[in-house]
Amino acid sequence: MKTRCMIVDDEPLAIEAIQMHIDKFESLKLVATCTDAIQAFDQLRSARVDLMFLDIQMPEMTGLEFLKSLKNPPKVIFTTAYREYAIQAFDLDVVDYLLKPISFERFMQAINKYFEGIPREIIAVERISQTRQNEDFFYVKSDKKNIKIKYQNIFYIESIKDYVKIVCKEKTIISKIMIGNLIEQLPENLFIRIHKSYIVYIPNIEAFSSISVEVAGKEIPIGRNYKNETLNTLQHKT
Repeated sequence: MKTRCMIVDDEPLAIEAIQMHIDKFESLKLVATCTDAIQAFDQLRSARVDLMFLDIQMPEMTGLEFLKSLKNPPKVIFTTAYREYAIQAFDLDVVDYLLKPISFERFMQAINKYFEGIPREIIAVERISQTRQNEDFFYVKSDKKNIKIKYQNIFYIESIKDYVKIVCKEKTIISKIMIGNLIEQLPENLFIRIHKSYIVYIPNIEAFSSISVEVAGKEIPIGRNYKNETLNTLQHKT
């Protein structure tokens, strides 16, 4: 699975330079470019972003202020022409701090830092799922074991910060996986993300309305940003 990247910078030449570096990596995918924090905020609400290349000096709101305002930000690499913000930046637990102009060698060092920080549980699940694309099950790591879960046994999956709770017919499993990473591994004809915190197994949906779906007697809300896709998918299934 490719890492979904976003560039936030008010300088077109800076965006172009970072994009050229990103394009050299098969493991990276640029999904959006934004010229200010407001555009970036809207983009983060509408689509999954794993890694954000964030400028510091921008109109309206600085990159530092923007990052502090986010409750669940993606991983961040600051890109700036100013050295003096480095201490503040690393206090925000960013991956790296790149000074413009950014050489490809320095860019690669930052990308290595990003991948070194990805939890091993996530990498393991992605590798397993890639070899099981034609199967009707997948594995997750829980309690130091790889547990096999059949699709048909899943009611829904709930996000709890950096973990997911997979509610099945006979048991519930907790695993350290980001919900955005997990949905990428599941077949889209069987699973749908209806809320930032919920994925449901479509065949086990008992009822749905314009605001919620019912699975195993539980009413799960449909998020505003997921409403159109959810209703279009479910209406075509009936």
